[in-house]
Amino acid sequence: MSEFGNHVSIVVFGASGDLAKKKTFPALFGLFREGQLPATVKIIGYARSKLADDEFKSRIAANFKGGDESKIAEFLKLISYISGPYDTDEGYETLKSEMESYEKDNSIEKSERLFYLALPPSAFTTVASQLKKVVYDPNGTTRLIVEKPFGHDLESSRKLQKDLAPLFTEDELYRIDHYLGKEMVKNLLVLRFGNEFINGTWNKNHIKSIQISFKESFGTEGRGGYFDSIGIVRDVMQNHLLQVLTLLTMERPVSFDPEAVRDEKVKVLKAFGELSTDHILLGQYGKSEDGSKPAYLDDETVKGDSKCVTFAAIGIQIHNERWEGVPIVLRAGKALDQSKVEIRVQFKHVAKGMFKDIQRNELVIRIQPNEAVYLKVNSKIPGISTETSLTDLDLTYSKRYSKDFWIPEAYEALIRDCYLGNHSNFVRDDELDVSWRLFTPLLDHIESEDAPELEIYPYGSKGPKSLTKFMSDHGYVFDDAGTYQWPLTTPSKGNL
Repeated sequence: MSEFGNHVSIVVFGASGDLAKKKTFPALFGLFREGQLPATVKIIGYARSKLADDEFKSRIAANFKGGDESKIAEFLKLISYISGPYDTDEGYETLKSEMESYEKDNSIEKSERLFYLALPPSAFTTVASQLKKVVYDPNGTTRLIVEKPFGHDLESSRKLQKDLAPLFTEDELYRIDHYLGKEMVKNLLVLRFGNEFINGTWNKNHIKSIQISFKESFGTEGRGGYFDSIGIVRDVMQNHLLQVLTLLTMERPVSFDPEAVRDEKVKVLKAFGELSTDHILLGQYGKSEDGSKPAYLDDETVKGDSKCVTFAAIGIQIHNERWEGVPIVLRAGKALDQSKVEIRVQFKHVAKGMFKDIQRNELVIRIQPNEAVYLKVNSKIPGISTETSLTDLDLTYSKRYSKDFWIPEAYEALIRDCYLGNHSNFVRDDELDVSWRLFTPLLDHIESEDAPELEIYPYGSKGPKSLTKFMSDHGYVFDDAGTYQWPLTTPSKGNL
């Protein structure tokens, strides 16, 4: 893994937009606050909006976390703002001049430039073309970060790849999926391959089922016009949850080398079975049961007859020696009873004989909120009894690590990876292609005239009423005899 030196130019396109204001610049400040950016870094915001430097800095600083006023002021001194169009040379000439002036002042012989496109995909090719034409330094090091979505189906994804490929090499491109920067997602490889008791049981012989769930307790909140053309499957399942699943199921890489990791992700993706339309559950949220929360169709930005999917559960099979026959479910939804993202790996029952009603083990990896890993285990009740109870081996980050221990947020971690030249947590071109090949037929079916009926579920509920049956049909065992409660969560029967 190569590292940038002490003099780096970082340019954020779309600098006046929400993504840059709420995520990109706060992440850059977080890295600077923790000493993870060179003190002499040059940061330039570029957008079409005509803003004075002070106004721009005031906007982005409102979202900074941590650090005192002097640290914020020190960081803001490193930033400048350029207003210019995305499709003509003029703004790029100004950008080039500013970067070259910075490099000259610091006696930089080989330029090091990172361009972050906090833009909609429709602008990627335009900006990339102008960068290559006007700003690109063939003798320097260039890295280009592009944000999801990387297309909306296989055809559009391939077109985007075809347009970008002549401009920047795969080594220069960093496709960012912020879920790959989350601490618990990055921990998956160590948990799996660094612990023999997990690695040795991580197969069809011991595992009953796997589920990855993404739950949001809020609806579209007036942004339905945007969400209506995407739906929950495109929004979080084809990208975020699929990325988590590949890390959860891939074979052991030969090393932590980025390409070794990404090779294994692609291999397991190619073993995924077709996403059958017989193994999906689709829903859309209606009003809350008390009438206080609106239905999806009540959003004024949504078409009155919209069939947009706000909840989906998808059954998946992986056809290889490790996972053949293990049912896997990805599920995601908006306007549910709580917000959380977690992995549940349910193990098979122990052999009968000495035990009658003993419960199965379950490994839970909570990605957010309150990062945690806990394993449900059976233990003898203390004292003279020979009865067992279900308890846990619990690693809750907030209890294990001090509040002063810095855990980078997802965007902080990924921007740091990028300027260090680490591709491990970014999406490779062939990986993207395989994922779209997997999901596009399903999306075509969901959005066709013959699409399955959507099940309406109340805002604030656990989802469609048929979810419990769907999960049971796909291998998850609900054990009503269980008495287990994880102490940091609100008790929720059935773990839905």
